[in-house]
Amino acid sequence: MQQSKALAILKSGRNVFLTGSAGAGKTYVLNQYINYLKQHGVPVAITASTGIAATHMNGQTIHSWAGIGIKSHVTDRYLTSLRDKKFFRDKMDKVKVLIIDEISMLHRNQLDAVDYVLKFFKQNDEPFGGIQVIFSGDFFQLPPIGEEWEESKDKFCFMSDAWVQSKVHICYLTEQYRQKNNELNDILNEIRSGMISEKTVNLLQSRIEYFPDEIDSQTRLYTHNMDVDRINKGQLINIDSSSKKFEAKVAGNPALIEVLKKSVLAEDNLELKIGAKVMFVRNNFEVGFVNGTLGIVSGYTEKNEPIIKTLDNEFHVAKPETWAIEDESGKALASFTQVPLRLAWAITIHKSQGMTLDSAFIDLSKAFEKGQGYVALSRLRDLNSLMLNGLNQTALEIDSLAMKADRRFQVLSNEIDDFLDEKELQDSWAPFIRFSGGTLDKKQIAKNVEKNKTKEKGPKRSTQEITLEYVRDGLSLDEIAEKRGLTTSAIVDHIGKIKEIEPDLDYSKFKPSDKIINRVRLAYSEIEFEDNKFLKPIYDFCDSEISYEDIKKALLFID
Repeated sequence: MQQSKALAILKSGRNVFLTGSAGAGKTYVLNQYINYLKQHGVPVAITASTGIAATHMNGQTIHSWAGIGIKSHVTDRYLTSLRDKKFFRDKMDKVKVLIIDEISMLHRNQLDAVDYVLKFFKQNDEPFGGIQVIFSGDFFQLPPIGEEWEESKDKFCFMSDAWVQSKVHICYLTEQYRQKNNELNDILNEIRSGMISEKTVNLLQSRIEYFPDEIDSQTRLYTHNMDVDRINKGQLINIDSSSKKFEAKVAGNPALIEVLKKSVLAEDNLELKIGAKVMFVRNNFEVGFVNGTLGIVSGYTEKNEPIIKTLDNEFHVAKPETWAIEDESGKALASFTQVPLRLAWAITIHKSQGMTLDSAFIDLSKAFEKGQGYVALSRLRDLNSLMLNGLNQTALEIDSLAMKADRRFQVLSNEIDDFLDEKELQDSWAPFIRFSGGTLDKKQIAKNVEKNKTKEKGPKRSTQEITLEYVRDGLSLDEIAEKRGLTTSAIVDHIGKIKEIEPDLDYSKFKPSDKIINRVRLAYSEIEFEDNKFLKPIYDFCDSEISYEDIKKALLFID
């Protein structure tokens, strides 16, 4: 299917799965449609299955947007608690189009959970609450992480009830638009087809060389955690300077802590040195890093928090973050607090999904899972940027279910391409815009175009600067969160930083009750913190009766 036809189908309001091989232009088509929706004033949620992928689309993770976190299932009780949050309720009420990029990495249970969330908030039993959903991606990626006993059919989201019921139209893009060396695309397409030519084998083998003096700056991809750990520890030892150690703090039910650790990529014990190559393992869009952001340890703050210089020359402080499993009321049943970093001279191929690398050193000699070779090679832009340290037969194989599904997707796409006439599709564009609450007024569309251009070209303000503007305007916490599309807890964090710079502003509307402030003040005076103002010790000291958000608000008013 050509890009123009796929775009015409998207504009008709139909649910779509946009797929195709590398270089077919999936992202281009999505961006075209996103711009079209914004021009016509249609509320669209732009999400992806990973933080790295989300940044490519200027969006957020689907887990965060839908409020599901690491959950595989959601309950009415939990959703009722979310409905009490005005910003979240309003977000769900407004959205008319949901885009999920890198859909292959979303577990089928999580897609069902997203479906249930939208049905709940829209009070509509139609799939995804009756809004348009667009999935984009490639199921030749490795299956989502699931339980050890789960097979691919238990994990791929095209096997979910939500996928089947939404009756997605398959748009399989077949044109190639990459202008660089196409040898790598040819290799990837052969792996997709399951028919590997002698030419492909020879090309890959020609990249099997070891350049010990040239790989220090390269990202190294391995199939096994054991090799990753060995390389990272060896590189750390080679740095001739003192190290700092960061030990994770855990609390709560021991069994749930173990469950939590399996979903958290941060290490129990992290050792760092200045100059160490690291990767963030937590999304923090407000600060400016996501899960997968790479950088170098450049120093430490006075509080011994690592300062990371990212590959795009930005600096971020890696403050301790807390991962938690909560009950329906929001009470933490188990928590894991650690600096959100891990060493990253080497990473696993599984972890590399969603990344684009300028160059990489890849070891496929021990590939044990079908699809690992395809995922690793597809991280690169061309063959010349590849250094290979061996490969085996498994590295060139792909999941049989993914192959069967892909062939079926191609058939369905061809059927849709033949059945739907592009000119007839245009007749449904205007009705869908009206149905979605958008505008067809040419003057308003022109204004929206200029508005979007201004946003793109104007000086980029920090997230704290934007919040500061609303604080100066006298907006309440809920009002700011609503306008920002962020949680009230994130806004409180902003206000804490703003207060340090602008101490004379009126912050009284953010002040909790005197009872809460006095109790937090007592806790703060009694606790000997290993690090500055850790929330968890205060939360425990107050017998879990004061929420984390109220603790943060109270700390704003405690000297």
